[in-house]
Amino acid sequence: MKILIVDAARDKIFFKIITDKESYTSDYFNSRENFDKFNVLLSSFLMNNNIKIKDIDVAFINQGPGNYSSIRISIATIKALKLVNSFDLYGFKTEDVINENYDKIIELFKKGDLIKDLIKIQYLN
Repeated sequence: MKILIVDAARDKIFFKIITDKESYTSDYFNSRENFDKFNVLLSSFLMNNNIKIKDIDVAFINQGPGNYSSIRISIATIKALKLVNSFDLYGFKTEDVINENYDKIIELFKKGDLIKDLIKIQYLN
């Protein structure tokens, strides 16, 4: 199974791939310049780790609360990729990740606490 985790709601744009044998991470400063080229950053991350988007089985996306623009762009991008590539999509909340430990997301998924295709965006006020 190949899992993609995307978090653009925080100070950094974070990507993580988890495979049966390895995991890869990358992060970028969450700036206007970087979320304007979000698609390029994601494509480069996947390509640099020899992962094709069609091979992704499950994606997890941070639905907030967080930065309005980066959440919108990251969710729109992942939803579009889901439509074309038919992977399962789950949303998680910023508070689900403590001290940048994204393993908690996998635990919530395995326990059935995340709902497939339910994305409830939460922006900061």
